[in-house]
Amino acid sequence: MSQESESGASASRAYEVLQNDQVGRYMVASRELQAGEEIVTEMPFVVGPKACTYPLCLSCYTPWPPESDNKPLCSKCGWPVCGQDCEDAPQHKDYECQVFAQANEKFNVDAALEGNSENGIPQLECITPLRLLLESEKNVEKWNKEVKDMEAHSKIRCQKPQWKSDHVNIVDYLRKRLKLDRFSEEYIQMACGILEINTFEVRTAKGFSARGLYPTVALMNHSCVSNTSHSISPVDYRIRLRTTLKIPAGGELYASYTHSLLPTMLRREHLLEGKHFACACPRCSDPTELSTHMSSLKCNKCDNGIVLSLDSLDPQSTWKCTHCDFSTNGHAVRKVLQIIQAEVDAVEAISGADGADAINARETIMKKYRSVLHPRHAFLSMLRHSLTQMYGRVDEYLLDDLPDVVLEHKVEMCRLLLQVLDVVEPGYSRVRGMTLYELHAPLLFLAKGQWNAGVIDEAGLKSKMIEAANILKEAATILSLEQPETSEGQIGLVAKESIVQLEQSINDL
Repeated sequence: MSQESESGASASRAYEVLQNDQVGRYMVASRELQAGEEIVTEMPFVVGPKACTYPLCLSCYTPWPPESDNKPLCSKCGWPVCGQDCEDAPQHKDYECQVFAQANEKFNVDAALEGNSENGIPQLECITPLRLLLESEKNVEKWNKEVKDMEAHSKIRCQKPQWKSDHVNIVDYLRKRLKLDRFSEEYIQMACGILEINTFEVRTAKGFSARGLYPTVALMNHSCVSNTSHSISPVDYRIRLRTTLKIPAGGELYASYTHSLLPTMLRREHLLEGKHFACACPRCSDPTELSTHMSSLKCNKCDNGIVLSLDSLDPQSTWKCTHCDFSTNGHAVRKVLQIIQAEVDAVEAISGADGADAINARETIMKKYRSVLHPRHAFLSMLRHSLTQMYGRVDEYLLDDLPDVVLEHKVEMCRLLLQVLDVVEPGYSRVRGMTLYELHAPLLFLAKGQWNAGVIDEAGLKSKMIEAANILKEAATILSLEQPETSEGQIGLVAKESIVQLEQSINDL
């Protein structure tokens, strides 16, 4: 097995890039790294709209038009922007604007706004690939050294429907309508593949989505239990990669390319469809998902049985109860998951801004399926994650108004969620930090309520306050690693201030 190192001098302090015949290039720790240690920061090679995007401003990615009777277009190229500032922004002005203006290709406003944008606006599909191609000409050295050899999976993609769609909406559009025939069909498809496989979601300062290409960070291989976390600034889109666990020298650095709170069958489908590989990581290979039982079902034929796949890497495998003779097949399980997933997705789309409905809808689904799903099942964990963020923040469920029974419910959900996260998002992960933060407040409220009711004495109150303080300290440690411009980073700052006040209260007892 050949193995080559590509690390540069500046990066060698934290990581190096190796290569082998099985996975290509990958990243390892060049020395022992502590949990929370920064590995690398990187500016994006290119940023642009996601695939299948809604109508948006090409500079700030805000949904467009800003108002139904105000449809601002760039005065030079006739494509959607928010106004003069966005028209003059270099990410638009120095890239597609010049191409559209030269080709006299206007944005079809009527087609974009009259149709259903659920599957995206075909005319906007070209934006990010076009920016990547233009940047490859502007920044030749970096393109040749870091980008052009990124995985594009062209041999696999050419057999997929998306390839044909990209050929029409991107390849032909760029070469014929925009007169960019200096880029070959193969070259454009390669650019599309690089973006499809390697980009990261970025969030703007206003909370809208785009995608960015980070050639160094994208070198990491995938694991469904990663040992790194990344944070992307909503201001300049700089990515910061850090460890979540202690990693020994030579240990491989892993990212997760999928949602950690999904069951194995759905994670593997997502990775196969979107990233074109069949994951066989330790978590996927274990029917119990490392004893979390995030894929396990309850047996409806006996009292205590858990239904598990006999081979979690085979979607058609038999699923069998651990306590009785009941068995079923992977196809039947997939149908059950499909039904539940549709209902979970529907309630997860209900925002906290909708008030109590957001909480009640999620609680209804949890009650509906608690006799079907293992208590730590991925779908229930997903709903708990949302609910732990909403209880205390949503109208009719503000923290000061929550009765003890609801506070206890929030505590129980946080603890159940942490049982899962300690395994699948271990260490200094963002979601663990947020869940710990959500746990400390109801613990304090319950302790004070018990003290006021005479249920616990001063020593008991102090003990419970110390427990909450320790949880808050860990949350602050994790969230302070996030970039201060992000919402999690802001909560980290609040947590640090709260610790000072809480410790003072403890000392005053």
